[in-house]
Amino acid sequence: MKKIDYQLQPATEEDLERIQKEKLESILEYAQDLDQKEKEKIEKYVKETLPKQIPNYQIITTSHKKIGCLLVEPKEDAALLDEIYLEKEYRGKNIGTTIIQNLIESYPKIILWVYKENVRALKLYHKLGFQVEEETQTRYLMSRSKNDNKKESSH
Repeated sequence: MKKIDYQLQPATEEDLERIQKEKLESILEYAQDLDQKEKEKIEKYVKETLPKQIPNYQIITTSHKKIGCLLVEPKEDAALLDEIYLEKEYRGKNIGTTIIQNLIESYPKIILWVYKENVRALKLYHKLGFQVEEETQTRYLMSRSKNDNKKESSH
């Protein structure tokens, strides 16, 4: 597999609309059986909270093309990987894996929520040594500590 070089750049106000669109698409893809009222509530939440989060977002770029985004929120003793999004044609090319591996090395612990329906992401997180800590009807809370002795599967 050809390695794709990528960069992370701080998001700007210009990126806000694109990030909102990507976040909504991602949520609605995996949040099953939502009625119109719930969808509207989610849209309102995204439109209200995302502008406040923009300083924490990073844009994933390659060859000066924006291909995704990343939201990591540092917590007291961990970092919340709140969002990682890559355009479809850039998935499966080791970009997300490399970003997450770098996060594992940078923070004592990484936590994240993932939809149970997102089988691809679940497979990746398990491969990287994440464990399920909690479960809701639709999602898992997973974590991975920097010093976990769990071996990552080789690529």
